[in-house]
Amino acid sequence: MTHMLAIGTQKGLFLASSDDRRSWRVSSAHFPGHAIYSVAFDTRGPAPRVLVGVDSSHFGPSVVISDDLGATWQEPDEAPLAFPGDIGAAVERVWQITPAGPIEPSVVYAGTQPSALWRSRDGGRTYELVRGLWEHPHRPEWGAGFGGQAVHTVLPHPADPDRVLVAMSTGGVYRTTDGGESWAPANRGIKAYFLPDPWPEFGQCVHKVARDAADPDCYYAQNHHGVYRTTDGGDSWESIAADLPSDFGFPIVAHPARGGTIWNFPLVSDGDRRPVDLLCRVFRSDDAGTTWRPQQKGLPDGPYYPVVLRDALCTDDGDQAGVYFGTRAGDVFASADEGESWSAVAAHLPDVLCVRAAGA
Repeated sequence: MTHMLAIGTQKGLFLASSDDRRSWRVSSAHFPGHAIYSVAFDTRGPAPRVLVGVDSSHFGPSVVISDDLGATWQEPDEAPLAFPGDIGAAVERVWQITPAGPIEPSVVYAGTQPSALWRSRDGGRTYELVRGLWEHPHRPEWGAGFGGQAVHTVLPHPADPDRVLVAMSTGGVYRTTDGGESWAPANRGIKAYFLPDPWPEFGQCVHKVARDAADPDCYYAQNHHGVYRTTDGGDSWESIAADLPSDFGFPIVAHPARGGTIWNFPLVSDGDRRPVDLLCRVFRSDDAGTTWRPQQKGLPDGPYYPVVLRDALCTDDGDQAGVYFGTRAGDVFASADEGESWSAVAAHLPDVLCVRAAGA
């Protein structure tokens, strides 16, 4: 099997391939000079499809497609994500691209800035606005995080196409059970210390949410201070940060096949955005967040300052999962053994915004 890693940066997309997940061949930049905030591998068809959210400072955001792993690209003639004329808004950035489950083989979701959810029914070529979320009465009160106001997490239920969970910064977690017609906040137990009421119904600055592989009603969230777990689909959340050196960070990812295994990259705090103890370490839990241990074999020794953004940590779909992350210093690392040891994929790339992996 050839392993593929897509690296979205502030100045283009780099595609890396490997036969053993230890030595890598890295392409030159695709879409040079454009920021790549979102990438997805859609492996539901006969060949992997790569979908890329390209952010052009001249022409605005778009989604481009490759069905041959980047040898050629299909660029739309018109903006694939555009608000209807009666809304009077413009898409500023595509923050997330997520293929739906196998029961909807042609459906792809996208999350954007401003906070909106979009659905494609033709494999990611064209998109329609999910009006139920856009017209939610809470929307006027959703604020902007440091990176803007955006839907950055989209998690379609693997077995029920009517159920989708999204997260936004700021606003928190919302979910639908009727295919997007209506949405309800799902933030009970997630703290927003920066608000007058630190336990609001909505308004949390959730940075990322991941779903457990074994239990579709179990999710893990990295908040703006706070790491949480829910086992009831979002009805209530509990902290799982007690054994971490810090509860601040951006990414959280779950094992693709084994329940209870998750990875996190802690930073000191929102006011001191550096790795804890200035060490480049990924933290792993095998008991759904009860305990955590650092994984740093093969990673740079300290002092190490760069951070990992919310979509710059990922796993592949192997039974023994590969784990990957990129930093704002342009360093990219891979592990073929679930984080036990690491090797370098690339160095000195532009600011890494997202990474995604798949087998081909």
